[in-house]
Amino acid sequence: MSNPILAAALLIAIALDGCATNGNPKDPLEPLNRRVYEFNQVVDRVALKPAAKGYKAAVPLPVRGGVNSFFGNFRDVTTAVNNLLQLKVTRAASDAGRVALNSTVGLFGVFDVATRVGLEKHDEDFGQTLGWWGVKSGPYLVLPLLGPSTIRDAVGLIGDYFTDPEFYLIQGSPESWFVLGLRVVNERANLLEADRLLEQAAIDRYSFLRDAYLQRRRSLIYDGNPPPERLDDSEGGKRKGLKELEEELGVDEPAPAGGSKPSNGSSEDSSADSAKKADQDSTLDEAPASESAPAKDGEQPQR
Repeated sequence: MSNPILAAALLIAIALDGCATNGNPKDPLEPLNRRVYEFNQVVDRVALKPAAKGYKAAVPLPVRGGVNSFFGNFRDVTTAVNNLLQLKVTRAASDAGRVALNSTVGLFGVFDVATRVGLEKHDEDFGQTLGWWGVKSGPYLVLPLLGPSTIRDAVGLIGDYFTDPEFYLIQGSPESWFVLGLRVVNERANLLEADRLLEQAAIDRYSFLRDAYLQRRRSLIYDGNPPPERLDDSEGGKRKGLKELEEELGVDEPAPAGGSKPSNGSSEDSSADSAKKADQDSTLDEAPASESAPAKDGEQPQR
């Protein structure tokens, strides 16, 4: 990322306060985001995608792997800093070891020696660090040239910028632009296959990319084990139980089995009781004497 691109991204993030919103709680800036998305699509179709295809066709796979490792070594520095800020000391030490090993034995990161010796690669940035400390993501945001983001992640780009060694080691303007261009084209080349699958599967590319981005970012913040997502206040708060909904709607209790109606007065209750008692008396009268009256103490039972 260069200074002009960072400035454009931050300018968009700051200017959003006055934009019109819609009813989607995850994407209240959707009208603006779709316009920026269409602009990015035009730039990609005209410049980035053709350059990525030419790069992939001209550069052998082992060389492209070395380019990925070279820029990944820079990324490990940012990851180590953010793991430390998230109090993940063990991971931060592992990331620092990766940088030291790949920068020396791996010839400035061209060869990923650290992975071969068992040092796991992590992926952390300042947007994740802000989320780890409880900062809400804010509205979904599409940045010019940079693509999907959120308000929180856009602010996190500032930290990512100042912890990227690329912008300290490469000071000359022509070299900086060359390295930036190589990084962008290489990243776009890595996404060509995913882009082909997306064109075949997604009906609305914008919605698909937005939902995929938000889910992935949430998963990264919780290191791949996010808790169940709860509805926020804008979506109705806590989900009501069945009993609460019945009470709110005034639903009566279900009728007893057999379809009998509840009594409407004392006269109906008394008549029902009388009829029941009469049936019981009739049953007793018809029963045999030996069963209806038990023998008293000292008397012989009737035969």
